[in-house]
Amino acid sequence: MNNSIDKIFNMNAPYVFSLFQTLILLIIVRLLSKFITFLFAKKAKKSKSIFLFHQRLNISLNIVSFIIIFVIWFPYLKNIMTIVSFVSAGITIALRELILNLFAGIYIKANKPFKLEDRISIDGVKGDVVLINNLSFKILEVGDRINGEQSSGLIINVPNSFIFSKTLKNYNTAFKYIWDEITIKLNLNADLEKNKSEIMDIISKNDIVEAIPKKMNREIKNASLDYRLYYNHLEPIIYTRVVDKHIELDLRF
Repeated sequence: MNNSIDKIFNMNAPYVFSLFQTLILLIIVRLLSKFITFLFAKKAKKSKSIFLFHQRLNISLNIVSFIIIFVIWFPYLKNIMTIVSFVSAGITIALRELILNLFAGIYIKANKPFKLEDRISIDGVKGDVVLINNLSFKILEVGDRINGEQSSGLIINVPNSFIFSKTLKNYNTAFKYIWDEITIKLNLNADLEKNKSEIMDIISKNDIVEAIPKKMNREIKNASLDYRLYYNHLEPIIYTRVVDKHIELDLRF
């Protein structure tokens, strides 16, 4: 039987058996992942809970699979390592990006520069993180602030290695609020104090804007152990400047 296998596959029989065992293991793990997730989905109602459970289950099953595969191939590990030692330099160069993405994935999961559902911007792409894998993460793209940051419906795949080489903006780190400004132009002979008073009166009557400073202050205190955050003004404020032949009021809130 061994001789027949050697002739058919042009490989030693023990290697063929180990390959079959590995293949069967991967198929079983795949089916087991789907079956357990199916059972969990019957009890869980929230799609986010099902998604997170599925991700954690896959991580656990991958670890178990790696251990079993290591046991299967352990008797031949010495021979494999001898072969690998000859081609390791070539493999390292060829798989440089793959290896870098893998280590970047470990960094993302350990250090958490962003997490699932965070709104981020990286390498000119802005959107909400919908999936984090070992080699890449996926972003549901949104438009710019002028267009209301509406979703474009595009899911963009970003290599994990970008976390090391590109600038990352996280709109949810520490607190979920960002400053906005409205510029109002006035004539030089306008009643400056009256206009500023009326503008502040309008903004102060907005319930959402009025409630934000207290929420921001609370979130900044909660994040104070991890980040050195400080603001002189959390309340809406107007900055005044003279530009050419008019006055500009920058309302910041």
